[in-house]
Amino acid sequence: MFTGIVEGIGKVTQTQRRGDLLVLSISTPAALTDMMVGDSICVNGACLTVSALAPTEFQADVSPETLVRTTVGSLRPGDEVNLERALRMSDRLGGHLVTGHVDATGPVVEVCRGAGSLDMTITVPRGLASYLVEKGSVAVDGVSLTVSGLRGDTFTVTIIPYTAESTTLGKKRAGDHVNIEVDIIGKYVKRFLEKGVDSSGGIDERFLAEHGFYRE
Repeated sequence: MFTGIVEGIGKVTQTQRRGDLLVLSISTPAALTDMMVGDSICVNGACLTVSALAPTEFQADVSPETLVRTTVGSLRPGDEVNLERALRMSDRLGGHLVTGHVDATGPVVEVCRGAGSLDMTITVPRGLASYLVEKGSVAVDGVSLTVSGLRGDTFTVTIIPYTAESTTLGKKRAGDHVNIEVDIIGKYVKRFLEKGVDSSGGIDERFLAEHGFYRE
């Protein structure tokens, strides 16, 4: 589990195929040098496992499923990536609960730069937009952001200067693809309500009573 608060930017130093796996070698920022083999690490929003360590870089194996679901397979040597180690139970939850299980990728359709912050508009696949709400949370390339606008199958996030400088988002342009993970709490709420809806399309007294919201 992660928070979407990026700890540092790494750089891909090598990519190599090993069977159906893609092995990524990524330079390690100074703030992340205490990693161990077997640790979980979020790379551009995708949860990967540290498979090998060197003094200045680590390796992670990328499975076929992750290659299909994320933009990780398109990374090349020299590309920068957002990095975050797994959340400790004693840590502050500065962003929101991020699993590192990317829901989909989507293209950046517009970047509007203001005097300080920038607004980024991203398209999501049909059906995923229903999990997004204004002022709700979304992870974009592993960065916890707040949805500032919704329109059809697009959403907009406002990126403050600190986030633009401390992550790769400040370098994104229209046409770039990003990893998107919607709020896991929203997924559970929607699933919970769908299972509780009766044939008439509403939540009945029996459903409310079974879940502790109603007592006769």
